[in-house]
Amino acid sequence: MAEAADFRGTSASPARRWLRRTGALLTGAPLLAGLLQLPAATPADAAVQASPQAAAGKGSVSVAVDSLSPTAPSEGDTVTVSGTVTNNGKQTVTGAHVDLQVGPPLETRSAIDTLAKKSDDLQGPTGEKVGGKYTEKFSALTPGVAEPFSISVPADKLDLGRDGVYQLAVALSGETAAQPWDQVLGVQRTFLPWQPEEVGTKTKTTFLWPLVSSAHMAAETGSNEQQTPVFRDDELAEEIAPGGRLDQMVSLGKGLDVTWVIDPDLLASVDAMTGSYEVRGADGTTTPGKNQEAAKHWLAELQQAVTGEEVTALPFGDPDLASLAHNGTNVTGSLNHLKEATDAADDTVETILHVKPSTDFVWPVDGAVDPSIVKVATSAGADKVITRGDSLQDNLSYTPSAARPIGGGTTAVVADSRMSTAFQGDLTRASASTLAVQRFLAQSLTLNLQTGKQRSVVIAPQRMPSVSQAQAMAEAVGALQVGNWSESQDLTAAAKAKPDPSANTRVPSASAYPSALRKQELPRAAFEQIARTQAKLDKFKVILTRQARVVTPFGRAMNREMSTSWRGRGVAAVGYRGGIESYLNGLIDGVKLIQKSETKLSGRSATIPVTVQNNLVQGVEHLQLRLTSMNPTRLKIGGDAYDEQRVTVNGGHAQSVKFTTSANANGRAKVVAQLYTEDGQRYGAPVTFDVRVTEVTPTVMLVIGGGVLLLVLAGFRMYTQRKRAAAREAAEDETTEADDEVEGPQDQADAPQNPQATGARLKEEEAGSRADTPAQPSDPAPDTAVESAAPSGTGERVDR
Repeated sequence: MAEAADFRGTSASPARRWLRRTGALLTGAPLLAGLLQLPAATPADAAVQASPQAAAGKGSVSVAVDSLSPTAPSEGDTVTVSGTVTNNGKQTVTGAHVDLQVGPPLETRSAIDTLAKKSDDLQGPTGEKVGGKYTEKFSALTPGVAEPFSISVPADKLDLGRDGVYQLAVALSGETAAQPWDQVLGVQRTFLPWQPEEVGTKTKTTFLWPLVSSAHMAAETGSNEQQTPVFRDDELAEEIAPGGRLDQMVSLGKGLDVTWVIDPDLLASVDAMTGSYEVRGADGTTTPGKNQEAAKHWLAELQQAVTGEEVTALPFGDPDLASLAHNGTNVTGSLNHLKEATDAADDTVETILHVKPSTDFVWPVDGAVDPSIVKVATSAGADKVITRGDSLQDNLSYTPSAARPIGGGTTAVVADSRMSTAFQGDLTRASASTLAVQRFLAQSLTLNLQTGKQRSVVIAPQRMPSVSQAQAMAEAVGALQVGNWSESQDLTAAAKAKPDPSANTRVPSASAYPSALRKQELPRAAFEQIARTQAKLDKFKVILTRQARVVTPFGRAMNREMSTSWRGRGVAAVGYRGGIESYLNGLIDGVKLIQKSETKLSGRSATIPVTVQNNLVQGVEHLQLRLTSMNPTRLKIGGDAYDEQRVTVNGGHAQSVKFTTSANANGRAKVVAQLYTEDGQRYGAPVTFDVRVTEVTPTVMLVIGGGVLLLVLAGFRMYTQRKRAAAREAAEDETTEADDEVEGPQDQADAPQNPQATGARLKEEEAGSRADTPAQPSDPAPDTAVESAAPSGTGERVDR
């Protein structure tokens, strides 16, 4: 970006410039006289003397500026510079002293960049020493030992002139045994913004404060009624714990006038931790989560922090718009997931934080855009794209306002690239953090002094700042908000600001998209796997009685599969997607047909049972079970080649379905059982088994018929025998009654006196009865001959 060559502002007074020049001449005169009296140096000596500063680079002593306070001084302030000096050489440095040196104002923003890259270069300019008592001396610097220093000097002693950004160098000078003269052995340059009075036109500054994390939840939930969430790891608990990254983001952002940019997935995940939850370990087992109180505390602190502040919600899961635009648009359903993620954002944020978020903004990675990214970004309803100045570049001598109309009713909100990237890199060292803060403030002040027009500037830092980066950001924003050249503004207002007519509104071509970013994108295979998972889910959900228990967790998990956080973590992304699909396959397999062995049919018709097992917690319905005979000429099912019945199975139960079959011939017939959804889609694997048919033969029928006939004849014989016996008894009764009437009392009187006659008569009657009864083959032979009815002879035995 081109910059203005001239720096607007006032210049130093002529009297002050004359005093500087005079002092320089008076200081240099004795040195010149001394040099003239020295003997000529040999080439070797000259090389030794020139070596410390002959080559560009760091000196033998490192200087670290760990703090500069105040970061942007005003009239009457005392500037305190603290840090450490460390002798990295092999010889002790004697006569060491630390001095402050103030250089001339830096006229352009690019000059600040140049100086920052060479902040410890001995060959760079250092400026004029403050001198006097504002120095710190060391008797000796031992190799490898760090010595602290702290110098405080009134601002009016720094000889600062017009408003602007000054170079402030902290230089360590001393001598060694090999080089016994005073020389600069180490230096560290930083920036000193000087704006003692409020400017007439302040820059309106918007700072985005991102709350984004990686995916910590998948689709798995507990089988209980509450659907206890299962976390893939316990890293989120570490981030929200006291001192953790997200805890610091909330505590540092609280009280700052910033725009909170939040991924709703983060809120949903922490909210899930406030109740019962499980954490899956590396061995696959789950253990109860124990960070409920930390989650509740973090959400409570966040709710307080965002009260009265603007909140912008990203689509759920922070989907990678560039990856979707370049690799996913040709995969069916990919854009639908972006729409679902956008729709879920509003409800999630409002439910958890109780604030109404803005969902009009999307934020591609590093603000890099091309036409396809803009098209995808706005397809879900957003009409404002957060870009960056190194993508949508301008060829102006100043930095224009952030808002740019780029066509189709879409506004590009162009973040300032220099200030947005000021807090990247390792800022764990205090010196690095201090330099980042001073550089950020220097860029902001220089931008304000470029022109008298008021402009709106947006700063969009990295998505997931570390703790040290967040601390540096908070320090810089805090200093900016109390500075004399900037005022805070929220993101919505910045997007509505009047665009600069000279600013670039042309979106760069696809070929201009950074190759380094393209290499980190999700591949097409990722979106194909997501589509495959969605297709399985669509087929699965139609059979469920409580679809939300499955559809919602898997829908959110597929949003996370498209997350920007997978950049640079390709292996982890593949594992996450594979785990989601594998878990869904397991649920689908929970509803299946039980395998069957060979079935035997010993008649022309019978029923065949087929069992459906439901291992899910909830019931399933809208399923059809079809049983098909592969040989219908031999075996028919339901009178045709196949039959089907509707199936409903409660959770954790099995249901047997019976089919009526009819056989036409003996032999084996292959039968296939298959589940179908109501729309005719196959569900699960089929079950194939054999049915062996055994037809009834004529010989067997004759045998069975003969047996039945014998049973009938035997029954008829028993019936006739009983009938004849009954008739005979009736006839005997009648004869007895007639005899009684003829004989009268005499017979009665004689009866007791003639027992032998009576016995003989009874035997005759019995013999007559036996003679009347036809003999049966099975009857036993009589033990004695038929007895005579005549009186017994002398000596003959008579049975009693």
